[in-house]
Amino acid sequence: MIKQRVKRLRNIMKEKNIYAYIIPSSDYHQSEYVGEYFKSREFVSGFTGSAGTVVITQDEAGLWTDGRYFIQAENELKNSGIKLFKIGEENVPTVEAYLIDSLPNNSILGFDGKVICAKEGQNLAKKLEFKNVSIEYNYDLVNNIWEDRCELPNKKAFLLGTEYTGASFSEKLVRVREAMKEKKATTHIITSLDDIAWLFNIRGGDVKSNPVVLCYAVITIDNVYLFVDESKLNNEIKNQLNKEKVKIKPYDEVYEFVKDMNEDEVVLLDPAKVNYAIYNNIPKNIQKIENTNPTIMFKAIKNKVELKSIRNSHIKDGVAFTKFMYWLKTNVGKMDITELSATQKLEDLRREQDKFIEPSFGTIAAYREHAAMMHYSATEESNYTLEPRDLFLVDSGGQYYDGTTDITRTIALGSISEEVQMHFTNVVRGMIRLSMAKFLHGCRGYNLDILARGPLWDLGIDYKCGTGHGIGFVLNVHEAPNGFRWRVVADRDDSCVLEEGMVTTNEPGVYVEGSHGIRIENELVVKKAEKNEYGQFMDFEVVTFAPIDVDAIDGSLLLQNEKDYLNNYHKEVYNKISPFLNDDEKEWLKEYTREI
Repeated sequence: MIKQRVKRLRNIMKEKNIYAYIIPSSDYHQSEYVGEYFKSREFVSGFTGSAGTVVITQDEAGLWTDGRYFIQAENELKNSGIKLFKIGEENVPTVEAYLIDSLPNNSILGFDGKVICAKEGQNLAKKLEFKNVSIEYNYDLVNNIWEDRCELPNKKAFLLGTEYTGASFSEKLVRVREAMKEKKATTHIITSLDDIAWLFNIRGGDVKSNPVVLCYAVITIDNVYLFVDESKLNNEIKNQLNKEKVKIKPYDEVYEFVKDMNEDEVVLLDPAKVNYAIYNNIPKNIQKIENTNPTIMFKAIKNKVELKSIRNSHIKDGVAFTKFMYWLKTNVGKMDITELSATQKLEDLRREQDKFIEPSFGTIAAYREHAAMMHYSATEESNYTLEPRDLFLVDSGGQYYDGTTDITRTIALGSISEEVQMHFTNVVRGMIRLSMAKFLHGCRGYNLDILARGPLWDLGIDYKCGTGHGIGFVLNVHEAPNGFRWRVVADRDDSCVLEEGMVTTNEPGVYVEGSHGIRIENELVVKKAEKNEYGQFMDFEVVTFAPIDVDAIDGSLLLQNEKDYLNNYHKEVYNKISPFLNDDEKEWLKEYTREI
């Protein structure tokens, strides 16, 4: 089927004289996670991971993806005729380098300009100039072969109140306009869904697990335009928008709207977020200020109300996960439990919690060697039955009206080998060391990453991904611009200075193909410590509370300060979570928060 789709696509490319065609993972808004309508790359390649790019030429087809998905991609691309390019590996060309090498002189490179960002499109055009390669960006060729493609989503939006957000749309709009004035911009185009959702205090259901609404926004000094399917907006939202006289226009009208902007406008836009088609529709002689959206930093630094809400959501989420862990440890081997049924049980327990909306991403429930695939997703075909032995990795989270959560625990279902226990313990050590960090303001994630990775590097082990990512507030589970990784990765905006109020995950791991995978993940809030003659010191507050499986820890490998941290953390877990448990669950939690 995949080979047939690639063949049909090539035939259309030949008709249009296109030598190579790019199919990325994104939607019209450069989203990481996309709705079903936008899963063109998955449709063409069969690869189901969230990150990847397909390039089809007249001679070859390739998929580029990162280290989270190497094992999964190898499995899903078998017999497809599509070659896997492992991003960042030695002697593996980037998409750009591959195209520069592959495209003949005077040929045509094609892509849908709505799903490629302006920055990437411009860069490709510039790098291919010497070959006189032209860019054709007006065709969505996949649409021509995708006969049963669904419609664009039309879920209803809802207003997130200031009792959760801590600031109204009007207050946020003032901040955006102040930032525009500082940059001497008269118009600001925002196309990223989470930025718009944060600014307008609107949430929705157009992307599974990401409570956003498909829309674009244009902010001027005097006016606000929201391009959205108006049927999604209830009266409560419209009343809020009317306070700022927001002009609501059809979703697709933004492409014509920008063509008609006055020549004296100065437009602020983020070329990594605005798509190539919108960018090229802006009249050439209009001055553009190409910079990151001010809202990216605004929403990354959570205010006091948001932080209070986040702490509350994590208690509820910790209760749900602790109940799940109790159920799992108590029943494995006594009843039929599979990766899929465990996933459903955990979701059911979350749904019992107040203000739960939906999972914050597809749960990764991976038993034994499945856990070596960092973003494994169980299917009916791959679904393992759990047995009272080996490790079970569960990476999951919830969207609540008062916060977004992301937690990973790897659970020993029975006996494990000494090697696996050693791996597990050193993952825990890395997670603890980063949690205990104290650092001067000005540090970035890459200054601290070694704390988490160090115990594993000492063993000659690494994990092919970052240590942590920013997380939104009732928004995307992956959020820029904060994160932890050992080096700057050019296309990932996650290396900013760590500021008070930022929330970042802490999730080191070990992944051994064909054997096991281990990850332990808590969320950390950056906060201020003391300020003295050396500067402003910072540290972290942990907001995730659920037991770390002491059955899998070799206490002899922990340093004393690591033991002290873990024992104190488990005391907090018991104190915060036990009031919401029944007697049996409390007794179990007491055992699983015992001192090492």
